Amino acid sequence: MDVSKKGDRGMRVSTLALCAALVAVLVIGCAVTNNGVAAEEAAVAEESGATEMAEKQFPVQLTDEQWRSILTEEQFQVTRQGGTECAFTGALWDDHREGFYHCICCGNPLFSSEAKFESGTGWPSYFQPVGEDRVYEKTDRSHGMVRTEVLCNRCGAHLGHVFRDGPQPTGLRFCINSVALQWKPEMTEPSEDAGALEKLEAGEAEQQ
Repeated sequence: MDVSKKGDRGMRVSTLALCAALVAVLVIGCAVTNNGVAAEEAAVAEESGATEMAEKQFPVQLTDEQWRSILTEEQFQVTRQGGTECAFTGALWDDHREGFYHCICCGNPLFSSEAKFESGTGWPSYFQPVGEDRVYEKTDRSHGMVRTEVLCNRCGAHLGHVFRDGPQPTGLRFCINSVALQWKPEMTEPSEDAGALEKLEAGEAEQQ
């Protein structure tokens, strides 16, 4: 065998292995920062009893077809199918404007810029929502881990996850997908500035 070809093949294999390792680090990195935190997350999730809770019925209920008609493909994949955008690619991870971050699906106010901090993860991070009733938390056992998933409490949109390695005063890190959020200079309720449901209904009314 040609020595140069053998060397090229070896280099390609090494490069693929390195890429796979980097992807694994990014996926796991947003979930846990060390084994101690992972164990604590699992214990908290178990003790919360979230695994025993019945599926929550959210106030805003739309079909997948309706959601697809008012969301981009990426927004739908993340918020309605529990996906995750790649780190450092979202529009809001490095956003420093003062204002509020609303649910992209229904317009529910979720987080304030006052609670936003630099986590180094590549996703927007907050130490608390604007109100405890704005988000809903449940146990997530996907990818072989036990994490606490964060959903919009109005429409059930998947937002991200919350971890117990954030700054004071809460010690929490809400790791949220940029694509699940919409920045606004002021906090507005859906009734004041229509969210997805109201926009859908308005669109259907115009077609009649």
